[in-house]
Amino acid sequence: MQWEGQEESSNVEDRRGEHVGFAVAGGGSILLAILAFIFGGNFGGFNQNQDRPAQQRSFNPEEEKLAKFTSVILRDTEVVWEDLFRRMGKEYRKPHLVLFSGAVDSACGRAAASVGPFYCPEDSKVYIDLSFYRDMQRKLNAPGEFARAYVIAHEVGHHVQKLLGYSQRVDEARRYRNKGESNRMSVRLELQADYFAGVWAHHAQEKFHFLDPGDVESALNAAFQIGDDRLQKQAQGHVVPDSFTHGTSRQRMRWFREGFKTGDVNRARLLFDLPYNEL
Repeated sequence: MQWEGQEESSNVEDRRGEHVGFAVAGGGSILLAILAFIFGGNFGGFNQNQDRPAQQRSFNPEEEKLAKFTSVILRDTEVVWEDLFRRMGKEYRKPHLVLFSGAVDSACGRAAASVGPFYCPEDSKVYIDLSFYRDMQRKLNAPGEFARAYVIAHEVGHHVQKLLGYSQRVDEARRYRNKGESNRMSVRLELQADYFAGVWAHHAQEKFHFLDPGDVESALNAAFQIGDDRLQKQAQGHVVPDSFTHGTSRQRMRWFREGFKTGDVNRARLLFDLPYNEL
């Protein structure tokens, strides 16, 4: 993947080195509770008003490169989605991205790094601990720069959902549905975020020509590795489909691939129009 030398986003907030106490899950994560029980996430109440004294830290060149990479990819999403929203006659309000280490406070609560990257709709921010990239390679068998870009684009996809009204639709539906039905709505939302990640990749490739051979395959592999069925099988030896919240490996690969192939924002509605068993 060719990204070095490209413009970085100005919407990155670096909180690495800040001290945050007892940590729990935030909202809208690409892996959220699934990664939490694999990596040992801890859940409970939160307090957003504690002081967060910054700690002076120096970062090694590898981590600084990852930070720069993340900023470049965020900028690429800004360029693509600004253009796509303009074509739809809408305004794209850019999300901010927060880099943190260990744990972080968000408007959705306090989150540990173990929950993975997440999007908080309450403050329109994407949160990521850069150590997750190493976890992708070592724990999830999902290496590659474009696999990392897919993760960022997926979380930005949740922001796009908020702006287009899909998130509100799911929130309203959850109020009147049982747990199983609510989980199925979550699956639709997550698969749509995968689709939007593919839409971004389609248009970003047209604009920046940054993909090398094997890059798309690395993103598809990442989608495969973080399917609910695969993660549950690894963690507990069996799968419980009614508890799925993000979709199976096959589904996640399918919808990222579909977004990448078509680049069509309007087809995202299929994720809510199709019968659940056809996703």
